[in-house]
Amino acid sequence: MSTATPRPGSDEIRTVADRYRLGEVIGSGGRASVYEAVDPTLHRDVAVKVFRPASTSRSDVRLQEAEARLIAGLNHYALTTLFDAGVDATDPDRPRVYLVMERIPGVDLKRMIRRDGPLTPAQVAFLGFDLAEGLQYVHEHGFLHRDIKPANVLIADRHVDVRIRGKLADFGIASLIDGSEGGSGSSGTTAYLSPEQVDGQEPTTASDVYALGLVLLEALTGRVAFPGPADESAMARLDRDPHVPAAVPTELADVLRRMTALLPEDRPSLEEAALAFQAASLRDLVESGRVDPTTLATAEERRMALVRRYNILDTPPDDAFDRITHLACRLLDVPVAAVAIMDADREWFKSRRGFDVDELDRDIALCSLSVATGRSATVADVQAEERYADNPIVRGDPDLHAFAAAPLLTSDGHSIGTLCVFDRRVREFTEQEMDDLQQLAAMAMRELDLRLASRRALFSRWRCATPRTS
Repeated sequence: MSTATPRPGSDEIRTVADRYRLGEVIGSGGRASVYEAVDPTLHRDVAVKVFRPASTSRSDVRLQEAEARLIAGLNHYALTTLFDAGVDATDPDRPRVYLVMERIPGVDLKRMIRRDGPLTPAQVAFLGFDLAEGLQYVHEHGFLHRDIKPANVLIADRHVDVRIRGKLADFGIASLIDGSEGGSGSSGTTAYLSPEQVDGQEPTTASDVYALGLVLLEALTGRVAFPGPADESAMARLDRDPHVPAAVPTELADVLRRMTALLPEDRPSLEEAALAFQAASLRDLVESGRVDPTTLATAEERRMALVRRYNILDTPPDDAFDRITHLACRLLDVPVAAVAIMDADREWFKSRRGFDVDELDRDIALCSLSVATGRSATVADVQAEERYADNPIVRGDPDLHAFAAAPLLTSDGHSIGTLCVFDRRVREFTEQEMDDLQQLAAMAMRELDLRLASRRALFSRWRCATPRTS
């Protein structure tokens, strides 16, 4: 068991696990406090959530610790990363569960709305996609969140022209979907309870969907959907659905109405909701002129869901992909190669050789040729094609001419990006050269699949090691 150091004469603590040095309280509720903290072992800032001590049996302590560590095994781009978890049993009758989390630069959604006002429909669509994906991951691994509210959504960035990034936080009252609990059975925050919870029923995955819908609607309007005293707010949702303003774009309004439907069976799955949010954001990008619809794949919403699931966009350039671009240059005898991932409106280079560009607008990215079709693409001379004149790679090096790209294909045939090369000669690439490029692209995709499988296997090991009974 880990140890915590109490302040004399108080219930507060200064260190956790003889490692984490606690600073100021940055959040507090009825069950726990969150501290800014430092991990001196790894020289990084963290946030440490320490739950109030509770009287419980030794078997319950073991179960709490195992399930806290199970939560720490969750790994998803839209969840706050949990670095460590445990139970301090210095006082066996009053154990403390603690969670050590990443510090997210920025503010939570509640404070953001108060400070800056409502988000734009495009921002809500972006945010809704990420949070629905993260919540689906939580459900798939056996948990309910049970306390989705604006204060538990952390925002890393917020600009009209930049996709905001949101992360779900606070799994302290999460419970296992099969009914056994990993802590207190708190029912969540009244303003975001589902109608069935108000009616005294146990929460389900559909209850989390409802709460997320209310949070996103509040982000869009700047107002709590069911205001007023707790009892009045709770009972109001038994009589009416929340109001979605008429000015909200159709696709976004539809998914929010479905998520906040009175009956659980009328609510969409989180996969359906995520795809609907993706469709809404794509519609906004096309209508605003930021993306040429001819560059989109046939099943663009699902393709984008896969891009996010591989969790590659927010990672730095990678040595494994650097080896692949090195091999591409050697095998095809070219000076320039790149591994590119295609987001909704941007092309991101995860490895590049021979140029200094980090990202491009999708409309001017040559790799969009391959992403849109899911097939390899070649251009004998990019300098002779007027439509590529704005591409900074082409414009920046007038000696680049021939281009070839092979798609990074998922197992179900969606292209999430490409392995592409440029040559300084005007030429057609041979069938053998294109086969080599395709094989290297498959290697890059295999690397991504292995990473995804490794994360799932890690969670499975945590789960198998967790005691299910006291």
